[in-house]
Amino acid sequence: MLVAHTPALILAPMEGVTDAPMRAVLGEVGGFTFSVSEFLRVSHSVLPKGLFRHHVPELATGGCTYTGLPVQVQILGGDAGLMAASAIVAYEAGAKAIDINFGCPARTVNRHDGGATLLKYPKRIREIVAAVRSAVPPAIPVSAKLRLGWDSIDSIFENASMAMMGGASWLTIHGRTRAAGYAPPIHWEPIGRVREQLGIPVVANGDIRTLDDFRRCREVTGCQHFMVGRGALADPHLPGQIAQELGIATPVNNLNQRNIIDWPPLLQRLILWTEQFGDYHPNRTLCRLKQWLSMAAKFGSFADFEAAKRVETTEELFAVLARSTVGLALSHPPFIA
Repeated sequence: MLVAHTPALILAPMEGVTDAPMRAVLGEVGGFTFSVSEFLRVSHSVLPKGLFRHHVPELATGGCTYTGLPVQVQILGGDAGLMAASAIVAYEAGAKAIDINFGCPARTVNRHDGGATLLKYPKRIREIVAAVRSAVPPAIPVSAKLRLGWDSIDSIFENASMAMMGGASWLTIHGRTRAAGYAPPIHWEPIGRVREQLGIPVVANGDIRTLDDFRRCREVTGCQHFMVGRGALADPHLPGQIAQELGIATPVNNLNQRNIIDWPPLLQRLILWTEQFGDYHPNRTLCRLKQWLSMAAKFGSFADFEAAKRVETTEELFAVLARSTVGLALSHPPFIA
């Protein structure tokens, strides 16, 4: 998965968004080194093997998407014993690496002793990481995803140290507290200080939505490893651009000379991969397409979401996109080398 001195770009886990069909699509587009699954919640019992294989179907294909993108399994919970036992099941189901979620800010998750609520208990972070680390074979990496703290950014130094002492192979740090949610500002500086102090790989995460954002994040943190989520969905060209700056060899992606995003083929691929995984339902799939375009409008440059969100069928949606594409073609002069 992640190698200490080799740059990497990781697709962030986003609940209800970066599922298996989306991972397959972004694996086709290119740029990412690997991805992390949406979290599987460990609450009152050990998770069964079938649940891992249902939510992370890539476990049946060597831990990679059909398009070649490796997938790391993420688990979330506050009981060290249950987390360790579930990690064993994940490994037996085919997981090649385990990530532990200490960063989810959702109130429902936090009220049930999961995600970011563990940031208030540094010793429990060490206990959970150590339990998972000792449960799976040494060749299986165990990593941890953290926020800067519950309500103080200074908490990251103790929490990150505890995760490292528990045996984490690397840390991913989102540059906000749980109290901040996703509101600005982003704090990249503490991520760089953790990287300097601990001496293990640190993945910088949060608000990397443009190539300039990436450059600033790299300058501030000194990191070689980065995680991108919303930025990649808003601009599917972005992972390839970042990968080129990192010097990562990537497949040819869908960049064109004017850097215009051709949305219809991307959305068609999401439909096809949804069908491939047997999860196609017209209304639900249409909602997924709108969800993607909503992110492209909020965090990127997609300008026709007001029209797109009102459609009632995929055919109507693609008609809206066709008109948008024609408008783009008419508004841009021919490219001249």
